[in-house]
Amino acid sequence: MSLRAIVFYLLAALILAATGLAVTRKNPVHAVVFLIFSFLGTAMLFFLLGAPFLAALQIIIYAGAIMILFLFVIMMLSVDEAESTGFALFRWMPSIVLGLLFLALSALAVLRESGSGALLKPAMATPRDFGRFVFEHYWLAVEIISFLLLLGLLAAVLVGRGKREKRVGPEGEGEEET
Repeated sequence: MSLRAIVFYLLAALILAATGLAVTRKNPVHAVVFLIFSFLGTAMLFFLLGAPFLAALQIIIYAGAIMILFLFVIMMLSVDEAESTGFALFRWMPSIVLGLLFLALSALAVLRESGSGALLKPAMATPRDFGRFVFEHYWLAVEIISFLLLLGLLAAVLVGRGKREKRVGPEGEGEEET
């Protein structure tokens, strides 16, 4: 088994572990952190398979923009932190271990010998060609996705405002907002 295959299978296992942890966490911030690890691992798989442009898009769009939007919505909804026991380091230990493993595998994949042959024949497309293809053939899907993201953000604003008004009360009675 080659070094590429070992790195591929380890990355795949770490992606599955990160995604499983993202689904099972009660704290939404922790779930988003694990989902970011999953997206970064997917980007490393793209890079390993000879698609660096897709890896960059995965990092910029999903691990960057979408996850920041998720964190923004979570913070705006002011989700209370789940009750936890123990030292804070132990709560973050799975994230730390997964992060270090992803960092080691990423360094191994990037710094591997350049003489090793690619398993797949790389397809060349410039970002201009890719953008032209997407917006010529899938323009409606792009518009629908952007509209859904806008609706999600507006819903989060309305839910957050509703919680704030509920705490203060209609006539200013009740708990004061901090």
